[in-house]
Amino acid sequence: MGPKTTLATPTESKDGIDYLTSIPFFVIHALALAAIFTPFKWWYPLLALGSYYVRMFGITGGFHRYFSHRGYKTSRVFQFFLAFLGEMSAQKGVLWWAAHHRDHHKYSDQPEDIHSPLQRGVWWAHAGWVLSSRYDQLKEDRITDFTKYPELMWLNKYHLVPPTLFGAVLFALGGWPVLCWGLFVSTVFLWHGTFTINSLSHVFGSTRYRTTDTSKNNFALALITMGEGWHNNHHFYQSTANNGFFWWEVDATYYVIKALSWVGIVWDVRTPPKHIRDSYLEPEVVTPQVDNAVSTAVAIAAVKPPTPATVLPAA
Repeated sequence: MGPKTTLATPTESKDGIDYLTSIPFFVIHALALAAIFTPFKWWYPLLALGSYYVRMFGITGGFHRYFSHRGYKTSRVFQFFLAFLGEMSAQKGVLWWAAHHRDHHKYSDQPEDIHSPLQRGVWWAHAGWVLSSRYDQLKEDRITDFTKYPELMWLNKYHLVPPTLFGAVLFALGGWPVLCWGLFVSTVFLWHGTFTINSLSHVFGSTRYRTTDTSKNNFALALITMGEGWHNNHHFYQSTANNGFFWWEVDATYYVIKALSWVGIVWDVRTPPKHIRDSYLEPEVVTPQVDNAVSTAVAIAAVKPPTPATVLPAA
């Protein structure tokens, strides 16, 4: 079911890491190691864990399921909050992230896929592509449904503002130890936790649905990424708020989105129809969403602009 995973070697890629612009990436790893030499308190790891999962939701519930796939609707105010929260993870701009992710689905595991372990090796898919200056530009044509918001364009351009402010707050609250554990330690784990979906979830796990790529379902990765590990589900049917299609598939991101819908912060939460979810029982069924350009267009067409009562005035 699905193509066999045959990993490329790193030398097969013509891309290269820009070590000059990647200095902050390596410096933050070094600062995280400084926790070893920092006076320890029992609650520092809990702080790091809380910072990890709160910001992970900014990536999974915000960058991914909202901005990339339009899995639900929300107000313009909360839309900005999701973008800000996601950018606190220091994974570049929200529109940059979502545009590249849409391309990942359009070309998944094909030569044009910029982080396919099948095409370019596990290390490149995991972190190498992020460290290459070749992909720094925003693909505005892939994210036109959000480039119309000037506040998102500003936030995308100044994407270092949210993590910098977050770090300043942590330092003001508890000095270096709180900054070290709450930002640096947590961010390093957050980076690599997120990156496993680009790398390991195309290598290790099970395949329920026939797709045109090597996406896998992986319970362990679902735990550390709040449900993103159900990657084969997601590649089979992309424009949904849930990646765990069945009750036993732990999907913490979806639980948060569902809770937000109960209090009216988000609405029109999309889930796969039963005939799609159960189609794996019919072996001849292949992915209904081969090209994410199609699925994204469908999702965008289904999204009406939020009513004036729920949003800030358009600029």
